[in-house]
Amino acid sequence: MNDVRAIPSAPGALPLVGHLVRLLRDPLAFLTSLPAHGDLVRIRLGPLTVVVVCDAELTRQVLVGDRVFDKGGPVYNRAREVAGNGLPTCPHSAHRRQRRMIQPAFHPARLRGYADTMTGRIDERTAAWRAGQVLQVSTEMMAIASQAAAAAFFSRTLPSAELGRIVDDVTTVINGMGRRMLMVPPLDRIPTPRNRSYLRARARLRDTLDRIVARRLAEGTDRGDLLSALIAARDPEKGGPGLSGAEISDQTIAFFLAGTETTAATVSWALDLLARHPDLERRVHAEVDAVLGGAAATHADLPGLTLTERVVTETLRLRPPGWFVTRSVSADTELGGHPLPAGTTVAYSAYLIHHRPDLYDRPGTFDPDRWDPGRPQPPRHALIPFAAGARKCIGDTFATTEAVLALATVTARWRLVHLPGAGRRPAVAMTLRPRDLRMRAQPRTAPRTPGASSAE
Repeated sequence: MNDVRAIPSAPGALPLVGHLVRLLRDPLAFLTSLPAHGDLVRIRLGPLTVVVVCDAELTRQVLVGDRVFDKGGPVYNRAREVAGNGLPTCPHSAHRRQRRMIQPAFHPARLRGYADTMTGRIDERTAAWRAGQVLQVSTEMMAIASQAAAAAFFSRTLPSAELGRIVDDVTTVINGMGRRMLMVPPLDRIPTPRNRSYLRARARLRDTLDRIVARRLAEGTDRGDLLSALIAARDPEKGGPGLSGAEISDQTIAFFLAGTETTAATVSWALDLLARHPDLERRVHAEVDAVLGGAAATHADLPGLTLTERVVTETLRLRPPGWFVTRSVSADTELGGHPLPAGTTVAYSAYLIHHRPDLYDRPGTFDPDRWDPGRPQPPRHALIPFAAGARKCIGDTFATTEAVLALATVTARWRLVHLPGAGRRPAVAMTLRPRDLRMRAQPRTAPRTPGASSAE
């Protein structure tokens, strides 16, 4: 039987909508229930049948076999609406050329410059908080992450009004993509206020970035930022011209969206988790006090922020941003003893893999010390917040660096305390982020003047 009907189906499907209600109502419980039914499990999202991979080794095979398990399905279809064929979203046929050209932009030698610009924006934002202020944490971290990413992409060349418009549109687009990811056509075309807002923001964001790219191409000046690196990109193997203006815009939108949302979600969850684990919170405070002394964290401080880095790693394990990712089978193949015909939609879940008890001791427990180099480590393919193989996120170090800098700066200056009744349930979106996480800011030190750093 050359179809997927021999693969076990998850129970609880409803007429017409299939498992969509269960996935939307409690996505994490639904996903972690699937391994009980097999290494591969069929679910139905409206009219679409999806094969979910529940085994770590089979997930690794999907990730490294990107020619057959190509970027596609509802997640990437939505992402391409915004980012076109940028590196994170493009099909296999376009990937290798783009990867060769863009890799130098993320060389470690350039990371320090990006980090310094990130520090400035993180410093400014966190120094402006007031004692006793109630923060909508996800919103605040989105602002910090998007402003820091904008600084890394565009240095300080953008007028504040233009930067503010980009940040607002990025937030609207990310929220809209999350709602539309599992939206069955034609619901995505109904002119509701949310759909109209998303479409306006998407068009305006593309127009704004196209104009910025055109200006910089005309200037021909290397400003040391990510946009300059993309403009200078050339194929080191085959030579030829650089990226076109449209390709640079695609890459800028793709990386900006992915980096902003990943960092914002990770730091939001980390602050939530630290507030729920006061002993760990005290240890983090001791580390940042010793290393930073109340200043904003810089790239030079990273070697001393080992516990903070482990907190970020454990947060990425416990609450991975890319919680449900689809691929499309490009040619008839086999996985786990089951034939998969071309056109099959396959999904994997970093959350599911990261919570398997055969891979992690007490997988539901927040334990940053599991990443202490002196302790036994899980298999390499057991930690996949940024995927794996040739399609592993090219900006993984960029994203984790930004997250460590932001978390260290916040915790050096502030203690965030939960409000009674504040939610911690995840929001169903492109990434896994907390819903309605409100916390009160209590000062730990007097914030230094923005721009000051421990490197002085």
